[in-house]
Amino acid sequence: MSFKNRLLLIPLTALLASALASAAEISLEDSRLAVSFDTTTGALTKLEDKTLHWTIERRPELGVSFRLHAPLPQERYNFVLGQKQRVASIRKIAANKIAIEWKNLVSERGGTLNITFNATVTLENGSLTFEGNLKNDSPLSIETLEYPYFGDLNAPARNSRMQVRTMWYGNLQSDQIYPDFRNEKGYWGDFVPTKAFESYRSLFCLIQAPDEGLYVEMKDPTQPYLIEYTFEQHPGVVESIDNNVPQQDEISGHPSHLEFRATHFLFTHPHSGSKLAPVVITPYQGDWHAGVDIYKQWRATWFKPPHPPAWVMDVNSWQQLQISSPEQDYRVHYDEIVKYGEECARNGVNGIQLVGWNFEGQDGGDPSQDIDPHLGTWQQLHDAIARIQAMGVKMVLFGKLNWADLTTNWYKTELYKYQCTDPFGIAYEQGGYSYYTPTQLAGINNHRRAVMDFNDPAYQEVATKEFRKVLALGASGWLFDENCHHGPVKYSFAPGHGYDPPGFIYGGDMPMAARFRAAADQVNPDFVLAGEGQQDWLMQYYAVSYFRIDAGSTPVARYIDPQAPLMVAVTGFDDREMLNLILLDRYIISYEPYNFKGHLSDFPLTLAYGKQIDALRRKYKAWLWDADFRDTLGAGVSADGAHRYSVYVAKNGKRAVVIVNEEQKKEISATLELPHAGRLQVATPEQPDAQPSSGTVRIPPRSAAVVLEQ
Repeated sequence: MSFKNRLLLIPLTALLASALASAAEISLEDSRLAVSFDTTTGALTKLEDKTLHWTIERRPELGVSFRLHAPLPQERYNFVLGQKQRVASIRKIAANKIAIEWKNLVSERGGTLNITFNATVTLENGSLTFEGNLKNDSPLSIETLEYPYFGDLNAPARNSRMQVRTMWYGNLQSDQIYPDFRNEKGYWGDFVPTKAFESYRSLFCLIQAPDEGLYVEMKDPTQPYLIEYTFEQHPGVVESIDNNVPQQDEISGHPSHLEFRATHFLFTHPHSGSKLAPVVITPYQGDWHAGVDIYKQWRATWFKPPHPPAWVMDVNSWQQLQISSPEQDYRVHYDEIVKYGEECARNGVNGIQLVGWNFEGQDGGDPSQDIDPHLGTWQQLHDAIARIQAMGVKMVLFGKLNWADLTTNWYKTELYKYQCTDPFGIAYEQGGYSYYTPTQLAGINNHRRAVMDFNDPAYQEVATKEFRKVLALGASGWLFDENCHHGPVKYSFAPGHGYDPPGFIYGGDMPMAARFRAAADQVNPDFVLAGEGQQDWLMQYYAVSYFRIDAGSTPVARYIDPQAPLMVAVTGFDDREMLNLILLDRYIISYEPYNFKGHLSDFPLTLAYGKQIDALRRKYKAWLWDADFRDTLGAGVSADGAHRYSVYVAKNGKRAVVIVNEEQKKEISATLELPHAGRLQVATPEQPDAQPSSGTVRIPPRSAAVVLEQ
């Protein structure tokens, strides 16, 4: 063949290859996204955000459709690998929707299985929704199905950074996945570095680059089962000190790529089926605020606001007080609680969270909500509560109903019937906590606890009966400590609990909360249900959330719900830094001298500054309390020292900016950049009367200023 003819052949060959490639793919596209699937395997081969010029899934040869785990009776490691399957059908059923079916799946060690997986992918307004139905006519149980599956998740650029951000305990946690990836599953437990983030903590997962991100959502707030957002770095890292990811497409002859998948823990029995919770994937431009805004829009379609009483919604503060522990210290008797109430009343503290009042003290005797006779009588506690509340100080009783103390006769004779067990029939345990004595601080005689099955109707009755004992004491509320978790348990495999095991333990949280709310409403509709750092969807019942923060905490719960009663602990003896964060992010103060075992008078410096902050918030309530919290959005602050700031927008559109000086010894000058600002004034906790301001303010060390738009 002549050189000329070879030149003519090259473009014809390229055109033919291109035609074959397009024939082997089926695609969806709108003004923002383009997504393609292999017509032979159903693998996701391409995903591009056209507006951001971000090729999210880049290399078709690394595409994966799904992975399924169906253990054999004596050989658990039996997977169905989607890239080895052939689709039974793949077609567009609408202009924006593709349907894919896989049948008679071939497993790695168990042969062909009579399993059918039907999936649909919908593209709408720059957002992809992955749905599916699983029909299991095989003799095996299907434990997990991983779908959707990205075989080649790419950062926007080689020099970008990517983090995974999920909600937990009032914070938006951050975990880097590029350009370094630290293994979190243990080198002995996996083949490649792996991370997983669980839906029981956060319904959404942000894959965040500096200026854009990918929002991933389990679109079912009822939590029917667990999803893990799973990441794997293949084939591994370059070196194991800094855990750097290879920057080229391959290393040592192995392709370098980041996998991401949604792992559905279905536990689908033989000859049954499962409907998958939809998984939504949406690219966005901006930082974490833009990703969380997508969640906020969806949340508004299902979140039912609770009914907290007026005193909780107003500017308020609490004291947390523990009066006894499992080491039987019996420090404060019931009739002595009144003096703490008097101290709160004198200092304008609105509530007491009373801990350790019930049998065996804090973290002993659970789930009992009986009084402890070593502290006094039921009548003495009832009367002390009434006397304190007559002073205007609300009493909120602390309790736990998700555990059973293994040392009690009640557990040994009855409660064991309702405990969660693992797949081997062995009861799960939560390790308990250590108090005061060297023996217990060394973990030698801790009260270990069984984990109660919240899906069990019989245990729901037991727990509700205990909760009614709290209501009978006449308190204004109850704080369910540790309601955010169930220790080591994800699923209970215990038989005879009134449902077909296994049961996703977190699926029982909402039904249990509904029982408590119904019982409280029969006594007092203004009774406060509170919890400890509970997940966002539980805020529909537990209206108040109590948690602890540090300097690195991201106020995501406040950003999601600007008016939610969120409370933060203050324990230091001159704790201005924590109090400034509380002012910055509109948290309720929980005073906790001696780690919630002392008097308010024990830390006068902290108390004095906290009172100044609350006075400032009352004085400028429209700007600092009843306003919309915007975190750092809508303003900028420059300063000659370490600082933080937050923005509030009042109902009338006027803005306030809280600026905190984080310097320990240095006064700073801070300049506010507020677009189209009106007349400005500045006030501080120490000098609450507002003065005219140019927008540049001087702030003493460890203090704060509020710039108000008039």
